[in-house]
Amino acid sequence: MQSPLFSHTEQQSQDRYTVQNPQLLRVALTGHDDVLARKGAMVAYQGLMDFDGEIQNQSQRTAHATTGEGLDLMRCSGQGTVYLANLAQYIHVVDVDQDGLTVDSAYVLALDSTLHTEVIAVDSQYGISGSGKYQLNISGRGQVALMTSGQPLMMQVTPDKYVNVDADAIVAWSSSLRVQMQAQTHSSNVRRRRGTTGEGWELNFLGHGFALVQPSEVMPPQGAQIGQGVAAQFGVGQHGAHGQNQNNAWN
Repeated sequence: MQSPLFSHTEQQSQDRYTVQNPQLLRVALTGHDDVLARKGAMVAYQGLMDFDGEIQNQSQRTAHATTGEGLDLMRCSGQGTVYLANLAQYIHVVDVDQDGLTVDSAYVLALDSTLHTEVIAVDSQYGISGSGKYQLNISGRGQVALMTSGQPLMMQVTPDKYVNVDADAIVAWSSSLRVQMQAQTHSSNVRRRRGTTGEGWELNFLGHGFALVQPSEVMPPQGAQIGQGVAAQFGVGQHGAHGQNQNNAWN
């Protein structure tokens, strides 16, 4: 049998995480600690592997119940190789160091089990009730695999060059950055957004670090029911669920 498909063979690498192709992650477990992956993300594996649901502690369960932010993970252990993917999204491996990484949990595919996660709040510039955004702070030393809808843009933030990003397009940023959620206005009424432009909440970044942006303003439909037209139900900005709630409040 012959086909161009046979050119898509397994990548040989000594690295723990290898991007097999832009939308498929290869994770080597032999000789390494366990890896925590998004539930249901395994598409194939080789060797003797175990997959168990990762139990959240009380603090994590409380944070997830009150904010909706958090990771629903499985623990992958054993000797061998596991392949992970989610909705054919693009995959990127990031080394986390002492600066830390802040990310929307919807874009986390996998991470080292040695890393620590904590839900944090990003408040509105004007203190409008319900207009904040919750994110996941990842600290420690290790690696995390992120997902984006399309090829992303990495924007450098410096003290003399701050960056503004649409709240529905941001994926992750350096935890050391100062960040504030804001809505540009045209009048003294801060509840009025940018008229009919379709633009809404954005995040303002100051300091020294990076902000990772994807070319899409909706989150992937994690756990969505098929055929429900879920694209506009996710996110926090003008087009997401949070934005829709804000629009209803302002009408």
